[in-house]
Amino acid sequence: MDTTQKPASESIIRQQKALLESLPFSDTQDFDDATRGLVGRRVPNAIHDAAGNVVWDNDTYAFLEGDAPDTVNPSLWRQSKLNAIQGLFEVVPGIYQVRGFDLSNVSFIEGDTGVLVLDPLVTEETAAAALALYREHRGDRPVTGVLYTHPHVDHFGGVRGVTTQQDVDAGRVPIIAPAEFTEHAASENVYAGTAMARRSAYMFGAALARGPQGGLGTGLAQTVATGNITLIAPTLIVTETGQEETVDGVRMIFQMAPGTEAPAEFLVYFPEHRALCAAEDATHTMHNLLTLRGALVRDAHAWSNYLTETIDLFGDETDVVFASHHWPTWGNDRVVTFLSAQRDLYAYLHDQTLRLINKGWTGIEIAEELPLPPILENAWHARGYYGSASHNIKAIYQRYMGWYDGNPAHLWQHPPKEQGKRYVELGGGADAVVAKARESFDQGDYRWAAEILSHVVFAEPDHTAARALLADTFEQLGYGAENGVWRNIFLSGTTELRAGRFGTPTVSASADVVSALTPQMLFDAIAIQVNGPEAWDEKFTVDVVLTDTDERYRLRLANGVLTYSGRPQKGEADATLTATRRTLPALALGGMSADGLAEAGIRLDGDTSVLTRLAAVLDPGDPDFAIVTPD
Repeated sequence: MDTTQKPASESIIRQQKALLESLPFSDTQDFDDATRGLVGRRVPNAIHDAAGNVVWDNDTYAFLEGDAPDTVNPSLWRQSKLNAIQGLFEVVPGIYQVRGFDLSNVSFIEGDTGVLVLDPLVTEETAAAALALYREHRGDRPVTGVLYTHPHVDHFGGVRGVTTQQDVDAGRVPIIAPAEFTEHAASENVYAGTAMARRSAYMFGAALARGPQGGLGTGLAQTVATGNITLIAPTLIVTETGQEETVDGVRMIFQMAPGTEAPAEFLVYFPEHRALCAAEDATHTMHNLLTLRGALVRDAHAWSNYLTETIDLFGDETDVVFASHHWPTWGNDRVVTFLSAQRDLYAYLHDQTLRLINKGWTGIEIAEELPLPPILENAWHARGYYGSASHNIKAIYQRYMGWYDGNPAHLWQHPPKEQGKRYVELGGGADAVVAKARESFDQGDYRWAAEILSHVVFAEPDHTAARALLADTFEQLGYGAENGVWRNIFLSGTTELRAGRFGTPTVSASADVVSALTPQMLFDAIAIQVNGPEAWDEKFTVDVVLTDTDERYRLRLANGVLTYSGRPQKGEADATLTATRRTLPALALGGMSADGLAEAGIRLDGDTSVLTRLAAVLDPGDPDFAIVTPD
């Protein structure tokens, strides 16, 4: 297939020009804020791993200059230019941020003897580089504490780039996180981690070529680094709003906000600095209520209520609000206005969606028809660069109503491949359907062209003309998208149709993350991989004894299901594993062989064949599964 990138169509060019005329591009406040307090930059800003591989290179976004080309939505171009600004910035004296080193920001709060690190990026390498830049300009201060605002990988993955397990174990570096942080960090990245990571490859566009016809960011930031994801378990847990902690002389007041941007999340107020870290609950974009990589649907109602609480708790006493993405907002009046508009955004989406649900509208219908109030429509920080009104409204519908829209015709539909065959037959054959799609493409109706061409590709995956036109269609949809994630998804579909699948550039279920699993979560993670039909005839039990915590579990494989219990069991198990909490994760890291267990320090007694039999029925996920074609 021809892999040549195509220019923007006349339809897309007209759309881009209309946006330029309708949005307040003369408002340059964000550019002033995004460059305010610059202390220094890292030049060049290519970051390498120990083997010399480039894991991050912000300089590849140097093309983001001047006016938007026809192949980029001008609103997204503006946002991407802001996100590409990199360096060390002073938020207020004593609080600094490094931006442009990864998908997220890392913040440094100076204490009496050292510095606290807040949200240490995605990877060990980028976090280390950010700390080095901070120390270059602020002195070689030791790290005296780490904060994780929530359990998404871009807020903890670089922790070993700023501290060590030894310093944490010795009590020199407390790690502060919200209640249930570890459970959610591990479960989200392991249970459905393979599927989420594969879909993240589309969402974050890490495999896309950088440029005006390719990847230019996610709206939340640029993209994810591809280095080593690490995790050190928290040692100080925040459980309630109003909890105060002082570390290295830095006083912090916490506000709990579970179920907002993450299932476990807190905001942090620094009273001596009159500064509020909003974590990821108030950023310069409409955020996701359902991230397109897949996750639990977030609670827009709770989100808006927590932001009201934020204003009530800290609004009168805050001179700057900064977050784990984007740039700060200064001035008390501007802070309260910003937080209030962010609050109103999520409340409006929630309340209006429910109003229309109760009138019988479906999620798709609401997403297509519900306008935002003009004041939010024209607020740059409320535009849909990462989340979008379209997919957020559908998420709210899903949260309350589920996948079924009430229409019996949608209750028991054929799967995509079978639907494709029937649509192609209905349309008079693949060639006829592609011809109709070509007419829609030429008319600029890319949404319909994508719909019918996808049916052809699923019915006849080798139909060259259908694949080529679907790739061209996704490309135009990407060029027109204001949402950075939508652009990446459409252009990733184009790339895979033209050049083949590119897999998963960033794998979040790293050894550190797996090692953070509790024994119960580890057993669940293994049970999820059991191929039920292959295991129907297997039946055995394994006792797991943890010597350091005096825990005992019995695993049972029967009827194609691996279950476990921590209660005392009758009779002897077929085999017994003796381990510690720290060595047990070897089971999920390829250690089910006798040699692997021994190397990890785990003893196996009894029928040693049981783990071999268990390993034989495990069916791990495919990090390169098909998305735009049938598997």
